[in-house]
Amino acid sequence: MSSIGIIGFGRFGGLTARYLARDFSVVVSTRSDQRAAIEACGARAVSFETACAQKIVILCMPISAMRETLRRVAPLLSPDALVVDVCSVKVYPVQWMRELLPENVSILPTHPMFGPDSAADALVGRKIVLCPERIDEDQYDRIRRWLESKGLVVIRTTAREHDEKIAVSLSLTHFIGRSLSAFGARDLDIDTEGYKRLMHILGVVSHDTWQLFEDMHAYNPYAKSTRQAFIDAMIGIHERLDG
Repeated sequence: MSSIGIIGFGRFGGLTARYLARDFSVVVSTRSDQRAAIEACGARAVSFETACAQKIVILCMPISAMRETLRRVAPLLSPDALVVDVCSVKVYPVQWMRELLPENVSILPTHPMFGPDSAADALVGRKIVLCPERIDEDQYDRIRRWLESKGLVVIRTTAREHDEKIAVSLSLTHFIGRSLSAFGARDLDIDTEGYKRLMHILGVVSHDTWQLFEDMHAYNPYAKSTRQAFIDAMIGIHERLDG
């Protein structure tokens, strides 16, 4: 049975541990004492060094903490290890992993397009993006087949193409949701189906941290221009109405 080490045990780290522990031996390292929660997932709480020594190491921390974590992880990895990240942006994490990890270590950047709420009960039909960067094709295929056996839809792409598209489908969506929250949007008895969809967007982002929101904009090289284009479009429509 393959051994997997997870670094970080936030909401997504917990979800990852729970699903992987059904098929693999999983160990988790986290700064806080969450031994009971980790064991409840079917995994074991271990030291940072032990988690980094596993055959596969999955990084589950905020994007803003990833670079420093990579510096700590790098000297502790096995020569044939595979390092996987789950960041919602890909261009910068790929650059950091290539720069900081040993050349004999394989790299598989990923972005699971689901979270603890949407995949609480099952993975079937959920999407996961894979950006094979430095990985043997046979190993990649084994991972892809396992993911597909769980019902996941696997999308293979490049880091750049991922970030360009996610700047719209994720960063912009969260920007709209946060704007609705700041505006004070709330459920109304006199509403429309369109308004209910807007409230759904607000609900989706309300469970995520501000740090995640800030990171997905700060570390996506295409997020700012996408956000500005949307704001310009709104201003143009607003001025047209006033005119």
